[in-house]
Amino acid sequence: MSGEEKGRGGANGKGKKRKYLPHGKPVRKGLYPVRPGVQGFFITCDGGREKQATNEALNLLDRFYEELLYKKNPEAASGMNHSKPLNKKITFDDSDSESDSGSSGDEDEKEEQTDIQNSEEKSETVASTEQEKELVTPKNEEKGGEQIREENEESQPKKARVEIEKPIDELIAEELREMGDRKKRKFVALDSGCNGVIFIQMQRSEEDPSPVEIVQHMMNWAYTTKKHMSRFILRVLPVEIVCYASEEEIEKAIKPLFEKYFPEESSSPKKFAVLYDARANTGIDRMKIINAVAKSVPKPHKVDLSNPDKSIIVQIAKTNCMVGVVEKYKELSKFNLRQLTSQQ
Repeated sequence: MSGEEKGRGGANGKGKKRKYLPHGKPVRKGLYPVRPGVQGFFITCDGGREKQATNEALNLLDRFYEELLYKKNPEAASGMNHSKPLNKKITFDDSDSESDSGSSGDEDEKEEQTDIQNSEEKSETVASTEQEKELVTPKNEEKGGEQIREENEESQPKKARVEIEKPIDELIAEELREMGDRKKRKFVALDSGCNGVIFIQMQRSEEDPSPVEIVQHMMNWAYTTKKHMSRFILRVLPVEIVCYASEEEIEKAIKPLFEKYFPEESSSPKKFAVLYDARANTGIDRMKIINAVAKSVPKPHKVDLSNPDKSIIVQIAKTNCMVGVVEKYKELSKFNLRQLTSQQ
């Protein structure tokens, strides 16, 4: 190695060249960052286990999403329309099972009579076939054998053939392309920018259940069954709105959300509580954000921190603010899967 190459390696640090795209921008590694205007799930996990928690979260969300989707539209899934088998008992003439011993005496007499008739018919057919064999020539025997084979093949039921339009390799390649295409995936992992936190974006259509419905169903199932579902995930929170972390942007973004959950003209006003948490952002005043969110709720509804009907969860990660409205937040261990499944 020459002196010039050593000098270049020392100047660049480790001596590795940075890879650049043709247009001059550096190659991006990792996930895309969270941006305003998306919906999804804010998930906390053990530090340093973000990749494992992401895989667990994607599997869990797919599972509970499909359960809710099938409940809404049972015919939506192709695998849910299987025909039910008929519970009929099939008996055979030549079977010597113990169940035949319990038949009545009349049936036994009928079977004996039929056996006698069958034996007589068999003896007659054997005699007739012997006479026919003597008259038939060898050529006719060959022709008759071919005809019998053709008739037997026609009488037998034909097996259903599965027609594959494309080879298996191409079908597998198409599935891999769909899995790799971000637009066709329902759940996509994004970079939250914080350690111990992952964000899963949901590309939702009108017929799909909302992130709140999926999380509520997941927590209720964990509370009732007490079965461990994950190893690295701690808390799963639904996110219905993502906006820039400022008072003005938050007030604008939460108006349509509060019109849905807290209508102005309601006969039964609801009690609510605002829960705030911030990560990697020390420039925002906590009380200003809480007051701005609480003032955005119409007057018929009141604040009740001890026993709220709805809990407004505000999570701030770097410059993003994520908001979601849930029920039974404290009763369900603040949506902590590990605590829900460990309780007895």
